[in-house]
Amino acid sequence: MRHPALPRPPYHVAILRYRRNGEDAAGYREALRDMIEMARLQPGCLGMESVDGEDGEGVTLSYWTDEASIRAWRARDDRGVIREKDRRGWYAHYALQIARVERAYEWSRDKADDVDAPETALPV
Repeated sequence: MRHPALPRPPYHVAILRYRRNGEDAAGYREALRDMIEMARLQPGCLGMESVDGEDGEGVTLSYWTDEASIRAWRARDDRGVIREKDRRGWYAHYALQIARVERAYEWSRDKADDVDAPETALPV
């Protein structure tokens, strides 16, 4: 999984945790591509990452400059058509959480192997 380059906090994250129902896998992949592209075009989007387990459990994280940008992205589906299809067609369960990131830390083996790199993780 590639992680998006993020700025120093604060920023916001939308966390979608879900369990897929196993139906319409092709439609799900197409909608996910469309959702990612729509987010990239939305002002305030910092990036997205998603991981799906073989058991249907997954999580998608989308990063935003502020909460208003998340609301604007959601409002693009003003009638809830995509959200309703998501609920009925692809998920057995999902939960969405919105959070403000106050602190973030990062560590990388590549950077740790650099003799000039500090030995502790630093805030990003």
